Parts: sequence; C-alpha cells; structure tokens
Amino acid sequence: MKILLVLALVFGQVASIAQELPNIIIIYTDDLGYGDLSCYNDSSAYYTPNLERMAIEGVRFTDAHSPSTICSPSRYGLYSGQQIYRSTGRGGGAFEGPGGPSYLKPGTLTIAEMLRTKGYRTGVFGKWHVGLTWFDKNNEILGGGFKNSLLIDYEKSTPLIDGPNERGFDESFITPNCPNTDPLYIYIENGMVPIPATKRHHRKKLPNPGGKWLWDNDEGWMAEGFNFMDADLIFYEKTIEFITSHRRNNPDRPFFAVLSTQIAHAPVLPASEFNGATNAGPRGDFVWELDVIVGRVMALVKKLGIEENTMIILNSDNGAETVHVDWMRQDYNHDASGGWRGMKRDGWEGGHRVPFIVRWPGVFPGGLVSDQMINTTDIFATLASVVGYKLKDKDASDSYDMLPVMLGIQSENESIRPYLLTQSFRGEFQIRQGNWKYLDHMGSGGNNYENRTMKKYALPETAPDATGQLFNLTNDPGETTNLFFTEADKRKELQELLQQSKSSGRSAPLNRLPLGIEKVKEMSK
Repeated sequence: MKILLVLALVFGQVASIAQELPNIIIIYTDDLGYGDLSCYNDSSAYYTPNLERMAIEGVRFTDAHSPSTICSPSRYGLYSGQQIYRSTGRGGGAFEGPGGPSYLKPGTLTIAEMLRTKGYRTGVFGKWHVGLTWFDKNNEILGGGFKNSLLIDYEKSTPLIDGPNERGFDESFITPNCPNTDPLYIYIENGMVPIPATKRHHRKKLPNPGGKWLWDNDEGWMAEGFNFMDADLIFYEKTIEFITSHRRNNPDRPFFAVLSTQIAHAPVLPASEFNGATNAGPRGDFVWELDVIVGRVMALVKKLGIEENTMIILNSDNGAETVHVDWMRQDYNHDASGGWRGMKRDGWEGGHRVPFIVRWPGVFPGGLVSDQMINTTDIFATLASVVGYKLKDKDASDSYDMLPVMLGIQSENESIRPYLLTQSFRGEFQIRQGNWKYLDHMGSGGNNYENRTMKKYALPETAPDATGQLFNLTNDPGETTNLFFTEADKRKELQELLQQSKSSGRSAPLNRLPLGIEKVKEMSK
C-alpha cells in the first residue's frame, strides 16, 4: 500500500506539473523558400492569409536558417539540435529507396525524448527522411537505391529498429523519404508497414496533369493504393486525430506534434480541392494548401479551448528548389528566394535562409519581427528552456535558447548567437558572425551554375584564386563581392572559429540553464 501511495503521489505531481506546460505543434515544411510567404515577400504572386495572421499574432524571424541546404540533414538538426556533422563527421545526403540506417544514432537525445521526460505525449506525421534500417530475407541490411525496394523482408524489418517510435515518439504515421518524390512509396504507422511496396509506379498515371510541375516524381515501387495527391491532407488528418484523441483521453497532459509536409517539394501536387486556388499556377496552389492547413490547425486549437496554451512553430528545411525558383520567376514574377542569392543546395543565403514563425497567444507578443540569427537547431534548446529541462553538454550541441527573443525581452542589438553554422549540399560549412559570412568553399556548395537552367543566375567570381568566400551582408546582401583577400584578418578569424566548432563537437554554450514555465509566464505578463 505504501508503494502504491508513493507512486500515486509521484504520478499526481507529474500530472500537475504537466498541466502547466504548453502543447507544442511544429509544422515543418519542405523546400519552402524565404520569399514563398506573403508575410516575407511584399511582391509575392499570391497571399497567404493564415500565415500572415500567425505572424501578426506571433513572432516572425527574418534571419532564420536551416541547418543544411537539403532535407535529411536539416531534419536531423530539428530532431537532435545538432549539425549533421555531429552524426556523420561530414555532410549527409538525402535518402532514396530503403536508405539508412538513421542519422539519429542510439544515444542521441531527440527532442521527442526530451519532452517525454516532462510528461508530453508525442507524435510525428508526414515526411521522416532521416534514414531507416531495412533487412532482406537473409537478415542483411539493405542499402539505398530504388532497386532494393523489392528486396525488403517486412517481417524481419518491422517494427523498425530506428523509426520514430524508437526515437521518442509515442505515435507516428510517416513516409520513409519524400512522399511524392522518392520510392519507396509506402506509409509506415507506428513502426509497421500496413501495405508493402509491390506495385510499379508510373508518372503518367498521376491524376494531376501538371506538365513540367511533375518534375522529380521518380518512378519506382509503391504500395497499392498509395495516394500521391492527398499526402499532406492525410498527414494533417493524422495530426488532428492525434491531438483530438489526446485531448479526449489525456486532458491533463501536454502534447507535442510534428506535422512534416511534402509542401513545397517537387513534384508539385496540390490536392484537387486546391487546384486553381491562386493565380500563380500549381506551385502557388500548393503553398495555398499549406496556408489552409495552418489555418485549420489554428482553428482546431481554438475549438478545443487550448489556443492560449499551445505554441505553434512554422519552419522550413531549406530554400526553394532550383527549377521552382526559375519557373516562378519566369512565369509568375514570384521570387521564392526572396531576393537572396542561391536556392536549395547552395551555401548562399537563398539555400538556407527560410521562414520561421512562432505563435503562443498571451505569452509571446504579437506582431514582433526579429532580426536575431536563429537556426532550426535552436528549437530544441528553446523548448527545453520552456519545459524546464536542463540539457547535458553532450545533448543538442548546436542549439541555443531563443526564448528571450520570443518573449520580447532580448534587445535586438544583442545577438544571443555569437555565430551560426550551416552546411550545403556537399556538407561544406558556412559560418555567420554578425553580418560577416564565410563559406569554407568556392562556388555554390551545391548547384552547378554552368548548366542551362542555372547559367543565367551565375555571377562573376571577384576573387578567382581564393579557396573560400567572405561577404559582408550589411553592404553586400547579394553575396557578390568576395572579400577573401581584402579582409584577410576577418576571414582568418572565422576560419579559426569554424575549426574550433568542428573540433570541439559543439557550437552551443556549456551549462545551459532553462528558464522554466513559471519564469516564462512571469516574464510574459
């Protein structure tokens, strides 16, 4: 009886603490460029009213960055609070077919595991794409590539040994890779595969006559009945089911949900109800679908009566796709890169400067626009600070607590981050310190600007004998004039800082102390 009494007291205490903590929803978009939302782009070819409202009612960051300029490494950054370098010792590619194992190695604390220690029920719905381990009939681990899809032994492979449910999520409904781009085209629910990939997918069978906008829909193996058109609506419905079920069954516990969209990754496949919603073609309609989904999420939390105790974060994994930037500029006078040089895969700003909006009514001030440097990796330490979790130095080692900025108590003249790291398609580093930016490579770090589509966007190299690039974004936001030689002292300073960060295993400070929910609510008054 004494043991039961003690357990009851302990669990009662956890529940009472948990009730004070906010629900958290992350809407993590794909290839959404800095200029793809009307609240970031006054000249946008369409209007995104729900995201406009989210920004008006929350905090909008204008100097936000993805950890990488491609999807899988950036997703590692979201879930681990670290650069992909910490997992691989280099860059990290995007998985195709049964690619893996997971970049999230055993022993790496994930954001979901951290929140579970504070009583959260956790779920992820949508694109996963950080790698999964699949076995063949001989119990051998399969490598990536489309041809290996038919070699998967689902009985031996599931439950997945490194899927979301083994990395801190209580519930999951995901695709292993890009939902509409990379075979394997299957859905995975809580580590199991209800319908294996046994059917051959042919692009011509897609119901949307998207023409060029179907670019990057690879033909390969799919589950029978796999739905390409409604992928994001399916992910949204699964997210809503998770939230409503949780509120019905566990109203005293907070929840953490990640809705990871296909929007606006190629191919452009908006659900049928959104076709023609804008005057900006299929991709404009695709982003409109995202805006509607965001609006529906905000409406749901209001309907459930939890709006003022729910934090919603919108972020993107990298800049907009090359052909999307080109076609939107040519066809609709819309700049998905928002005026910055470069696009997806590039180390220039257009490759990794992305939208970042956070809304928590009654706690975060509405209409705040911040030019603080922030990285997707910072979501980890910021949420740890909210819930009062003290991070160990080995955890989330590239994550800064940005809560003071979101609360509106941090001076915009004082940067929380002394510097910021990003990595391009090839894993090469870029480092920012104030408005100084050093790229530890020549060229884009990703795209080939000699090919036909890209050549018109190539700029002359002003320091052809250099081994890296140095720009001052204050005077040169377009990254046009390489100061590698003329500002040698600053270049050497940033080179040394980058090397120190790589060798030390971290860029975040040691001994990070969380604010905790009581302090947060006190500061928000």
